[in-house]
Amino acid sequence: MEPISHYFYSHRLKLHFWDWGREGKPSLVLVHGGLDHARNWDWVARALREHFHVYALDLRGHGNSAWAPGALYSIAEHVLDLSALLDIINDFPVYLVGHSLGGVIVLHYSGIYPDRVQKVVSVEGLGPGPNHRIHKPAPDRLRDWIEGVRSSERREPRSYAGLDDAVARMREANPHLSDEVAFHLTRHGTNWNSDASLVWKFDNFARPFPPYGHNLEDAHEIMKRITAPTLLFWGMESWAVDPETDGRAHAIANHRLVKVPRAGHWLHHDQLDIFLGETERFLLED
Repeated sequence: MEPISHYFYSHRLKLHFWDWGREGKPSLVLVHGGLDHARNWDWVARALREHFHVYALDLRGHGNSAWAPGALYSIAEHVLDLSALLDIINDFPVYLVGHSLGGVIVLHYSGIYPDRVQKVVSVEGLGPGPNHRIHKPAPDRLRDWIEGVRSSERREPRSYAGLDDAVARMREANPHLSDEVAFHLTRHGTNWNSDASLVWKFDNFARPFPPYGHNLEDAHEIMKRITAPTLLFWGMESWAVDPETDGRAHAIANHRLVKVPRAGHWLHHDQLDIFLGETERFLLED
């Protein structure tokens, strides 16, 4: 089955989400990662809609949502947009699932509005580790952001001669992907130019890390306020660091971490059966 396309407004932006249906069941919202799109959840959504009314959000600057000229694409702005969508759905307490940037967003929402979240799942989504460049001193962070934005202003979006070329780039980003998954992600993640070439849907200005919003102390304080049971995932072949080894996960009192072998950063693609088994068991248990 195919989901229904809807739009809503947040922060004067026209944003998009997919509604997978199942009226009368508890609401669950899926939030994708950076430079991604909501249709990356399709296999997960089809499985979870057996038990939930599933929605999948296209973040601002991603998928079919509007780009945000002049925005930082910060965590705060994304949490604001998720809050607007959840108020429209209006079925609290809600279930939340996020990957990478989306994981950071759902955990932040869960700490800011703990009474509105029933359970939360975060896939490689606790934010940059303590040694990441975003935690440099403030002057260096600001300089990196300024130079990143100026670089984006000079950059022309890369185009691809055809779908096969774009799929190859998708496979390069994640070698674990099957041909079927890579084709699906690319088909839903690109737009056609007038010359029949393709470009990615995401806004290139979403690439630079904003200079504010990734403070470890702030994140720790927000995570401490999460009261919902929390399931964390980490791919054992990911470039991301084990969030328990570096202490980021410890702020969440009621959490469990699943370490997934033979999986990278997109472990919900790399090991779908393991992800769905652990997630469904967690979401459905009392």
